[in-house]
Amino acid sequence: MQRLGRADDEALVEGALALVRELGLPAVATNDVRFLRPADFEAHEARVCIHDGTLLAAPDRPRRYTEQQYLKSPAEMAALFADLPGVVEQSVEIAKRCSLELRLGKSFLPEYPVPAGTTTAAYLRAAAERGLAARRAAGGGVTELRQVDPADYPARLERELDVICRMGFEGYFLIVADFIGWARAHGVPVGPGRGSGAGSLVAWVLGITDLDPLQHDLLFERFLNPERVSMPDFDVDFCTEGRDRVIEYVAQKYGRDRVSQIITYGTMAAKAVVRDVGRVLGQSYGWCDRIAKLIPFELEMTLDKALEREEELKQLYASDGEVRELIDLARSLEGLTRNAGIHAGGVVIAPSVLTDFAPLFVEDGSSSVVTQFDKDDVEAAGLVKFDFLGLRTLTVIALAEQIVNAERARSGEPPLDVARLPLDDARTFQLLKSVRTTGIFQLESRGMKDLIRRLQPDCFEDIVALVALFRPGPLQSGMVDDFIDRKHAPRGQHIDYLHPALEPVLKPTYGVILYQEQVMQIAQVLAGYTLGGADLLRRAMGKKKAEEMAEQRSVFVSGATQRGVPERQATHIFDLMEKFAGYGFNKSHSAAYAVLTYQTAWLKAHYPAAFLAAVLSCDMDKTDKVVVGIDDCREMRIAVLPPDVNDSGYRFAVADERSIRYGLGAVKGVGEAAVAAIVEAREAQGPFADLHDLCARIDLGRVNKRCLEALVKAGAFDALGPNRATLMATLPVAVQGGEQRTRAASHGQGSLFDVGPQPAAPPAGAAPRAPAEPDWPAAVRLAYERETLGYFLSGHPIDEYGHDLPYLAPGRIGELTGARPAGGEGKWTPPRNLTVAGLVLDIRKRGNRTSLVLDDGSGRLEVSLFDEVLAQHRELISKDAILLVEGGLRWDDFIEGWRLSAKRLVPIDAAREEKARRLLLRWPAGAEEGALLAALEAALKPVRGGRCSVAVYYPGQAAHALLELGADWCVRPTRAALEGLARHFGAEGMRLVYHPRDQQQCLSAWGALGPVATLPLKMTG
Repeated sequence: MQRLGRADDEALVEGALALVRELGLPAVATNDVRFLRPADFEAHEARVCIHDGTLLAAPDRPRRYTEQQYLKSPAEMAALFADLPGVVEQSVEIAKRCSLELRLGKSFLPEYPVPAGTTTAAYLRAAAERGLAARRAAGGGVTELRQVDPADYPARLERELDVICRMGFEGYFLIVADFIGWARAHGVPVGPGRGSGAGSLVAWVLGITDLDPLQHDLLFERFLNPERVSMPDFDVDFCTEGRDRVIEYVAQKYGRDRVSQIITYGTMAAKAVVRDVGRVLGQSYGWCDRIAKLIPFELEMTLDKALEREEELKQLYASDGEVRELIDLARSLEGLTRNAGIHAGGVVIAPSVLTDFAPLFVEDGSSSVVTQFDKDDVEAAGLVKFDFLGLRTLTVIALAEQIVNAERARSGEPPLDVARLPLDDARTFQLLKSVRTTGIFQLESRGMKDLIRRLQPDCFEDIVALVALFRPGPLQSGMVDDFIDRKHAPRGQHIDYLHPALEPVLKPTYGVILYQEQVMQIAQVLAGYTLGGADLLRRAMGKKKAEEMAEQRSVFVSGATQRGVPERQATHIFDLMEKFAGYGFNKSHSAAYAVLTYQTAWLKAHYPAAFLAAVLSCDMDKTDKVVVGIDDCREMRIAVLPPDVNDSGYRFAVADERSIRYGLGAVKGVGEAAVAAIVEAREAQGPFADLHDLCARIDLGRVNKRCLEALVKAGAFDALGPNRATLMATLPVAVQGGEQRTRAASHGQGSLFDVGPQPAAPPAGAAPRAPAEPDWPAAVRLAYERETLGYFLSGHPIDEYGHDLPYLAPGRIGELTGARPAGGEGKWTPPRNLTVAGLVLDIRKRGNRTSLVLDDGSGRLEVSLFDEVLAQHRELISKDAILLVEGGLRWDDFIEGWRLSAKRLVPIDAAREEKARRLLLRWPAGAEEGALLAALEAALKPVRGGRCSVAVYYPGQAAHALLELGADWCVRPTRAALEGLARHFGAEGMRLVYHPRDQQQCLSAWGALGPVATLPLKMTG
């Protein structure tokens, strides 16, 4: 029974008491608690309105809660039900029957099933020894990065196994090795390693990682410290397409009631909660957005922090009552849970049913069970978290390897094994030095490309360093500059390794303390720390606790001086370690991911078409990334052939060494099932002859009309008809015929009396054909390509101005923006004043600065607009506008590319009107004289009064002549006028002339073999 201040509460209480008397059951008083204090009611109502999408003040909104639903004290509950003795006390009886003991802080590891008669520890040791023998027999790595004594392997293995078994983690290692082994055996690509786990030799020999930790000088103690007991944590990368299969295997093996993914909670963050609360208060979007934009965009930003830091927000809060109401209500909701999701990679495996350890949650409409505890609470409850992460790069590598090996098999070559590539390939490092790193794992960003250009990596260790260097700490501390200067120092120049004993530790990084492992090794070599103790030192340096650091400083200096290091030098080295420990990166992770970086770079260097086809195939659902990939193909001089229903599959495919065939799956509106239906029909009966043949043979239940229209627009059916306009016009009839044929086939051909031989099906092409339609104008064709493919494939809108561009903007972007200018970084060079033409592909705003991205089909160029220029030309600037931009071109080190500072912008049509001196037309063959002249007059009349003269070339059989209109028929050659004339003279029968010499060239191109007589042409108007 409840008393919450609702109108029908007492009626419900009376009804409940009647049931109590009738059934002889006890009654219990409860309280439907929704918030803690009475003052929280308004905030709770606002939260409900945010969820329901209603206004707080709306008179008709449902009001399901009351102010009484706060957490009442025992005294308040007793007073509320004073008239019903004993009903409050009954809640205690229920509590007595509920017993749940949570043992926090203790780990409950799942058990790995081992054969009878053996222990988990013995089984792990045997598996590790077999694995080491197999690794050594296979030669470990194909490139020796450092000399390692073979005797070090069994000694290191024994040391690691002792630690693992002493800590009780042998089952954990076997479980991880088991599901990774299953993944590899079932064709699911697995990453070489991730995080500090790559430093374990046991992990390498069990196949958990693919990185020899001794060759790469990685430390086990960075992963599992024998002097500090903590759970091991393997983060495992799987191919995105196979990850769920591995999770399914784990659930089947260990029991679905013991395996689950982990919940995540989305909370109301500062900016979002201000917008949400403003909406339920009935404030306008613009007003709320203005307030929200005053909150800094930073991680862990709160409204209280924003009020402290942002003076304008603080002033508005103090002076504006509406702002104060908004912020106060938003503060009461900030940080509350907004929604639930699933952790990207976290999976728990419990030793018994999950409900022994955690509550479970199933989202509405889903069958997937997740723990209601988030990742931190799951670990606090003692469950072990395994990270199954999906990494797209593994999918790219696997697909590229598959494409390459299919070709190698056709040519009789042995298959390529990407896992065993030599790590010293010159062509790979040349590709990296040229900064052609689009598509290469971890090296795609603008900032990273700049670092590569400066560093010029020429060995695998440099790739490992790149990942560690490209972070805010090293970039801002001067570490990056120091590293690069030392790498490129003249041969023989002294490099300071701080102490002779530290040269082996610091030589790979040119004397710079870059990795956390180096901090540990310095402590071991110089001060006699164990590696476990050195890991504790590394952690202490990261936490920067003064008392702990003072103690560690004393231990380090004392140990170093005992080994002959002067105290002053030992103190100096400790200070450097302390400084760089905050910037140091986990080398195990950097080295493992550098393997993937190297593999993608090697594939791009040796098999660019296969690699780029794989990259494009993995990004098919992201149009913006497909466009980036197509641009990269252009840079690599790999042609991208248009989609073709008689040749394309679902994915992008290699057509030959220098070309890629577009995948049908990358056409918007075309799904995998539709492509499968098309490919099945093509493989069963050969290429399609025409659109009717295609619609008759494919399953139209899987390929709908909208999908077919998208394929027409994308050009995939170009081989099946005269042009796309005709194909689109033919499509309804072809689909109808295909559906009729399908229905006839499903019901049986002919009648019951047709027992004799049946006539053969009509051959392809026998269906009635519609007459050919005029093709779409280029602008329409290109617009449809952009709609379905995301970019222009068969041309570019600027191609329409191909004859005009030499006179309007002499250089194409691709010609003007070549390689970086000579002279080196930071050297200022004066800008070149020039004019370029291009389509406005993007408009970017960074603070108060606006920039455009111009594209002319040959390249792209960033254009900066200062406030004054922007104000003068604002009305001209829109996406897809084609503009002439006059300004100064110079290299910009920040964007690592050319930038044009605009001075003047002109629409290309306006520039064409201004500069053209003559409009030359060619009399169409067979045209009726009167009708054509009438059409000419109608088209020119609206644009008379310009500076562009008009002449018509008449190519008669007996003679030819140039018919010139009088000066009173000079026109403005507007776009509308030219489009009108094109309907009568054809696009190829018109030419704007900018210089007298061009007229003769045009006439010659139209067939005039010698001098052409000029005659006046009088118009009636």
